[in-house]
Amino acid sequence: MITKLDDVLALAKSKGKKRLVAAYANDAHTIEAVYNAVKAGIVDATLVGDEATIKNVCAEHGFDASVFKIVQEADETKAGVVAVGLINKGEGDFLMKGLLSTDKYMRAILNKETGLMPGKKNDMLTHIAVFQVPSYHKLLIASDVAIVPAPDMKQKQAILGYLVSTAKSLQIEKPKVAVLAATEQVSTGMPACVEAAIISKMGDRGQIKGALVDGPLALDVAIDKESAQIKKLTGEVAGDADCLLFPNIESGNVFYKTCTKFAGAELGCMVVGAKVPCVLTSRGDSAKTKLYSIALASLQCK
Repeated sequence: MITKLDDVLALAKSKGKKRLVAAYANDAHTIEAVYNAVKAGIVDATLVGDEATIKNVCAEHGFDASVFKIVQEADETKAGVVAVGLINKGEGDFLMKGLLSTDKYMRAILNKETGLMPGKKNDMLTHIAVFQVPSYHKLLIASDVAIVPAPDMKQKQAILGYLVSTAKSLQIEKPKVAVLAATEQVSTGMPACVEAAIISKMGDRGQIKGALVDGPLALDVAIDKESAQIKKLTGEVAGDADCLLFPNIESGNVFYKTCTKFAGAELGCMVVGAKVPCVLTSRGDSAKTKLYSIALASLQCK
């Protein structure tokens, strides 16, 4: 069981190199993260962007530009399309966002003709974030904090599946999933509580394989043993969750930013549900966050 993000780097290296394609990789943080991933033996990398800019950044920071394959495309939007095209041609195992905006990155992935969607009727993307919070005793895997505004029951079941598969890639044999709501009481006036109770019962009946699922759980009882004991919650998930399934994007996004801005959390994050994993970090995220995200996504490659 992986409990630190640095261990994710070691695990990714042990699985063998994957081929990364970075879209519009013109910024120092992206280039540094990819360079460190290459030097660590996690990936071979193709950078799509303005070649002169990339080489200038490398020179300024002491990176050897020869470790990358550089594909020239100076236009931000076109760089996303070119990067996705390389994946579709079989020249990469997973995608990474560089300096281009998230909407342009996602538009390239979602394009019905040239994008990366598998083409099935119920296809959906979700954002997975793995947190290393100093005050918690292990990694926390959370979704959705960035893509699905208000997941319905079917979407929550799909997100749960992605949470479980991510946890298993981190060697968590039987992940404990907390389906979150504002209270652990089953309140019929709160749809999030009702849906969490249904999903929990599906887990009890074996309809959700390979995981322990409980809900509704408020955040405190999901991650704090003392709170769970005070409220007399005795399930295996309470106080020891590996995975958090959020009821909506607002709660997930606030948690994400609270962990990183107030709690000093480190993290790695990605989008899953496309043909390949897609690293999705903020343009302002650190090189370390982007490196952890590269390692996390590489573990999801087939």
